[in-house]
Amino acid sequence: MSSSYQRKILGLSRLLEVAADARRQGKVVVQCHGCFDIVHPGHVRYLEFARRQGDLLIVTLTADAAISKSTASPYIPEELRAENIAALELVDYVYIDPSPTAESVLDALKPDIYVKGAEYETSSDPRFLRERSIVETNGGRVIFSSGETVFSSTRLIASMAAQTDLERQKLALVRRRHQVTRAALFDALEGFRHLRVAVLGDLILDRYVFCDTIDVAGESPMMALAELREERFVGGAAIVARHLASLGARPFLVSTTAVHDDSEVVSVLNEEGVEHHLVATRPALVEKTRYLVEHNKLLKVDKAARIPLDTRVEREVARVLLDRLDRIDALIICDFGYGTVTAGLLRQLLPACVERGIVVTADTAGSRGHLAEFQQVALLCPTERELRAILNDFDGGLSSVAWEVMGKTQAKHLIVTMGDRGVVVFTRPALEADSPGWSGRLRSEHIPSLSEHSVDRLGSGAALLAVTTLGLSQGLNLMQSAWLGILAGDTAAAQLGNVPLRMDELRARIRCWTEPTAPATNQASLAVPALT
Repeated sequence: MSSSYQRKILGLSRLLEVAADARRQGKVVVQCHGCFDIVHPGHVRYLEFARRQGDLLIVTLTADAAISKSTASPYIPEELRAENIAALELVDYVYIDPSPTAESVLDALKPDIYVKGAEYETSSDPRFLRERSIVETNGGRVIFSSGETVFSSTRLIASMAAQTDLERQKLALVRRRHQVTRAALFDALEGFRHLRVAVLGDLILDRYVFCDTIDVAGESPMMALAELREERFVGGAAIVARHLASLGARPFLVSTTAVHDDSEVVSVLNEEGVEHHLVATRPALVEKTRYLVEHNKLLKVDKAARIPLDTRVEREVARVLLDRLDRIDALIICDFGYGTVTAGLLRQLLPACVERGIVVTADTAGSRGHLAEFQQVALLCPTERELRAILNDFDGGLSSVAWEVMGKTQAKHLIVTMGDRGVVVFTRPALEADSPGWSGRLRSEHIPSLSEHSVDRLGSGAALLAVTTLGLSQGLNLMQSAWLGILAGDTAAAQLGNVPLRMDELRARIRCWTEPTAPATNQASLAVPALT
């Protein structure tokens, strides 16, 4: 770091040395702790009060991965939050704490005085009570600041939401932290052609009926439409396989199809080079019809019945996939709840894949999927509503819901899609199940939608799943893979219907969104490891 205030940001070992040296000189060490998302006048008054209590003022702030107030918090990345505090002359040193509370750093630093806001004076929050106990046990004192004018960082953040320059800088820091560079992503695209990926899941025919408005119908107050034309797309698990083939990978699709006529599906798969094994078990394909006026969807009508595999077909599908395990790099499971994916089939497949080290990723759609049955997979990609539905928890914090679901499934990674609000990427502190960090607090990054305009979000989740899986399969870290997947999802959302991704379109999006523009930071001083 070149600036004097940036040199005030220390690692923990160096910080402990500084505090010990101050005590040897008879100085009083004061500590403050918080998020400091946006430094406002309330923070400055709080820190001025703390400065007056002693000789050395140390400010510790919570790292991004340990904050779980909301999907949008923190708004300012930890590097910039630390620099903002360090730039204040009254602050001597700053440390970024990877823990969710100040307990561990208080126990290590043993401040003479710990300053909290006036609102904590009557607080019974067990986290604060533990902090106070640690300070007092080590011979220190807790002092509460004066409680003057209160400002809300949350309110300030809401008013700043439209400031895209700050948003871009935040994204640039995320990219820098996880080595999401243009070169790395372009190299990954070149590696797609060598990957063999099996896809298991339900086939869906997506039908778009384009209409013109006529008037309000005479017999009742409803809109009258004139049908102009229709388009049909082979979707569901098939669009995942079609994305893979279009990007140069070698997919193998296993699914169920109609007993009497699957020619439309077979024709598309053959034309696009998707190898497949289709088992005729259904009286008709699942069909979803959407009625549109211009590009506005007015109504969706589903012709879909859940027809689970019988035991004979389940064994056949399991055999086909198990015979392929030595010839694939990854398995993608797309469970839309119509019967192709069963709990019995998963129990036969997943342990064998885990044993061979095959990357398994999975997604569900709707409430009838088997998300909780996807045990020990590398990655789950549900929507926020699908994730919450597993626990029937629609009010709790997203991080706590994610932790519970990952505990149930023993998944390594989780990407939660939230439509226009982007995605939240979760991972474990350690990826080996026998490691002490396996069940620890999750690390997370919130990535807003990278697209300023979307035409149709149908299929964006399938594109994200397909491309993220390709990234993980060739050794990219989680955030690099997720970034590729997010760009793929935004590319798919820029056009109507389930259309396979094109490599040139994906390259164009990478060129737009992968050049870090934020100033370099000294990562050695930052105590938050990258998502892996």
